[in-house]
Amino acid sequence: MTQGEEYYTHGHHPVVVDAHARRGAGDSAEFLLAHLQPGSRLLDFGCGPGSITADLAEIVGSAGSVIGVDSSAEAIAIARRDSAATGAEYVAASVYELPFAEAEFDVAYGHQVLQHLAEPVPALLEVRRVLRPGGLLAVRDADYGSMTHYPHYPELDRWRDLYTQVARSNGGEPNAGRRLVHWAQQAGFTLVRASASSWHYTTPEERAAWAELWAGRIRLPRFADRAATLGLGADIDTIAAAWRRWANEPDGWFAFLHGEVIAKR
Repeated sequence: MTQGEEYYTHGHHPVVVDAHARRGAGDSAEFLLAHLQPGSRLLDFGCGPGSITADLAEIVGSAGSVIGVDSSAEAIAIARRDSAATGAEYVAASVYELPFAEAEFDVAYGHQVLQHLAEPVPALLEVRRVLRPGGLLAVRDADYGSMTHYPHYPELDRWRDLYTQVARSNGGEPNAGRRLVHWAQQAGFTLVRASASSWHYTTPEERAAWAELWAGRIRLPRFADRAATLGLGADIDTIAAAWRRWANEPDGWFAFLHGEVIAKR
């Protein structure tokens, strides 16, 4: 696939957007917060519905500015609903062709973006272009290969394999977290700090929300049709049912790693 030809695996169905809108800087950008200064000019590329963007705008304050960019006009429209209250701005644009001048930002942040790109290094080169000399890149991405759960359900292993195949057929890389250092260095950034953090789902409420999210996602036409095209969709209903059974396990546990990189232009 070439630039702009990625097929976003999750899509923008309400079940997906609602889950993304529950994210904030505390659970998705903690690795960056110590590096932010009031008055900074920040770019949030791949901002989705803008919930993390809004938190970042509050941190940099009125003396700074935050612009969220997403290739989906639908996501940008959702983000703009509350933009007057948060002070963030939103622009529909491709990360491969950002509509900004060179050296315009102090910080560029991308959360769960690079895993969906066919060409992450060219994307990072474009992000580097709009950063000032000495500006910071902060990226965080999941690593699906690190996902683990208990009690063991073979169907959830099958889900991970299925998701990996579908996402890679769409041009992405589900194990992006472990590749962030490499991609940033390939794009000419100097590593400041590499780290990892986890998301985990252990309470009944957390398990129910996580299981229902994935039971729903894999049955949406955007995912199910792609899986069927690849000849992989036969057991989607079985996998969805297993997610719901797992959520009811009193000792259920699910966790996975995110790779994180802070790098300097």
